[in-house]
Amino acid sequence: MKIGLISLGCSKNLVDSEVLLAKLKSAGAELTPNMEEADCLIINTCGFIEDAKRESIDTILEAIDTGKRVLVMGCLVERYRRELEKELPEVEAFFGTQSWDQILKHLQLKPKYSTSHRLLTTPKSYAYLKIAEGCNRLCSFCAIPKIRGRHTSRPIEELVLEAKDLAERGVKEINIISQDTTYYGKDLYKEFKLIDLLRELEKIEGIEWIRLLYLYPTEVSDELISYIKNSQKVVPYFDMPIQHISTSVLKSMRRGYDESFIRNLVEKIKKELPHAVLRTTLIVGYPTESEEDFKKLRDFISEGHFHWLGVFTYSPEEDTHAYPLGDPIPKEEKETRREELMLIQREVTSKKNRELVGKRLKVLIDGYSEEFFFVPKGRAYFQAPEVDGVIYVETEDRTLHSGDLVEVEITQATDYDLGGILLKDGQG
Repeated sequence: MKIGLISLGCSKNLVDSEVLLAKLKSAGAELTPNMEEADCLIINTCGFIEDAKRESIDTILEAIDTGKRVLVMGCLVERYRRELEKELPEVEAFFGTQSWDQILKHLQLKPKYSTSHRLLTTPKSYAYLKIAEGCNRLCSFCAIPKIRGRHTSRPIEELVLEAKDLAERGVKEINIISQDTTYYGKDLYKEFKLIDLLRELEKIEGIEWIRLLYLYPTEVSDELISYIKNSQKVVPYFDMPIQHISTSVLKSMRRGYDESFIRNLVEKIKKELPHAVLRTTLIVGYPTESEEDFKKLRDFISEGHFHWLGVFTYSPEEDTHAYPLGDPIPKEEKETRREELMLIQREVTSKKNRELVGKRLKVLIDGYSEEFFFVPKGRAYFQAPEVDGVIYVETEDRTLHSGDLVEVEITQATDYDLGGILLKDGQG
């Protein structure tokens, strides 16, 4: 049996897909990235917001049209299993998140050996390490706690073993992910344990960079900032989803902080770590967002605090606290606000990139660009994989490989990406 897997949504979903791929392989299934060759298609869906749900449904319908066996798993199933079973009878079976063993049983596949490996789909240079599942926050707009359940941390020992395995396979950068990374350990150890986890991960030989993603602003403590400041491996990259800057909107969103808190936190990080890079995500078109609220957000982004950001248009989700507020702001207006913020941020990022011309940076090579005649491409500490810009590296006679950490002089900058020359000694 040839099996093809399509993984949609976030990196946390991707980790689930990698676990499933490893289990399928251990059971003797033949895996193929070519969907046309597959006998069976498995789709790992996302159900976070309306656009993601639409993408998942479209992908399922396309798979059904191939006439192949189709299995559907993931977040969309957790939320809408009954509706999906009714509306899509062509799908052979539906499974929730982390339903790996049930899928193998359905396919009548029995693992020939036990494996704790994941079958990595990322370049050799980096991998994701999911440290927890679920979320305890009660943000008014978010359905994730209803999909993924309450926050459940994985033991430090288990995570260290997985990270060591990744390092032994040549991975140089660990990207730590969860729904709420700063909450790590509270459920399992009765106190926050993220720093304790970082201390253990830093001991692993072969890991060069550790990146923290999805930091809830209220838990970015002085202790965490100080730890990152003095760390040899944890890069000064703060991915904090603030969602908005208007205090009234934040209160309705049930975020637990206001404008002054965010401004103080941003200034504190900048003061302690002048080279720190900040990324955030925002929501525009929230039901209570007035024109004045949006102007305040627009002005805040124009100040240039963030190197990178993503903007979502508000999506009303059933069974959330904000759902009864309706969706009063027209879709066109929400899109206009989103585009306006992205244009402002493009100018901010472009300016920050231009300031790097002439600088020397350590660059972790991810692979080669097919778009630019197979030029090596990689990232500096301020660029997270998949979501931020990249650095294209000009070389003379040296072949670079995924996982190489090299020194590059930046010679050109675009709105999002950089270009540079590999220095002769080449070592990062």
